[in-house]
Amino acid sequence: MYQFSYADIQTDSVADAKDRERQLLSRSIDLLTAAAAVGTESLEAVEALHFTNRVWTTFVEDLSSNENALPKELRANLISIGLWVLRETEDIRQGRANNFEGVIEVSQIIRDGIQ
Repeated sequence: MYQFSYADIQTDSVADAKDRERQLLSRSIDLLTAAAAVGTESLEAVEALHFTNRVWTTFVEDLSSNENALPKELRANLISIGLWVLRETEDIRQGRANNFEGVIEVSQIIRDGIQ
């Protein structure tokens, strides 16, 4: 029978969570890239913006939680980035902007920084 220490299980859970975060950001980036290729009024744009909004809303909610183990300053910085992404996606959705590139680049930086 296998025996795992609590620390091993906790480390695996953190690693799994980070992997899921990277996967969500990669999916968001893929959707946004496809939407950028066909335009802001496409079905792809609607899907990409909705998915990205859900991802970043969840991230901001998690980062706002007192149970989040990240350092407070890092959490605050990531919340600020998340709020910016949410504003940008809303601007695109409302037709006030038409450039996906900023959201894509910021999402790539955050995804690549998850360790």
